[in-house]
Amino acid sequence: MGSRNTRSFGLTRVQGGGYAYSLWKSSSGTHRQRACKITLGAMVKRLSHYDRAGRAQMVDVSAKTISRRSATASAFVALKPAVLKALPKNPKGDPFEVARLAGIMAAKRTAELIPMCHPLPLSHVDVTVRLCENGVAISSQVATTATTGVEMEALTAASIAALTVYDMCKALDKGIAIREVVLERKTGGKSSDYIRPRSEK
Repeated sequence: MGSRNTRSFGLTRVQGGGYAYSLWKSSSGTHRQRACKITLGAMVKRLSHYDRAGRAQMVDVSAKTISRRSATASAFVALKPAVLKALPKNPKGDPFEVARLAGIMAAKRTAELIPMCHPLPLSHVDVTVRLCENGVAISSQVATTATTGVEMEALTAASIAALTVYDMCKALDKGIAIREVVLERKTGGKSSDYIRPRSEK
């Protein structure tokens, strides 16, 4: 029988930040190990919720300029024809109105749900729930005048509204799918405005 080569690797956290990457190469019963350190320096520049040691942190935004910021998010709940037909007769009430209110309430409590989010004074929250041919389209709009943005508030509103539609309709179909929870746009702040490319919609 010819020799068989196998490879395996490990990733271990090391003191002072970063990770040690080890590669084991086995050939005919022999093992060799190579290791190199992968630092989080480049990653930290992009991920502000981590300090230099790789620990999660809440970003200090006290030095940032107070300005108007807004965000829009969307979600889609795919429903079967039988579920769509039964919506007007839902014994729990109007699923769309309940979902809309749930989304608004969720936006205001985002900081309690997402660990590193800042509590923000929201000046506007709006959630729309629209019936489509194959499901329910949800859109959320959130605005504030503060030192950080409201992307997470908009995404939370859309997500919770979608989950509420599921809750209101799950008696008819446990296989309801929540899809495409995305940020559509954001404005304000130091970073440039964002609009989701049409190719991704």
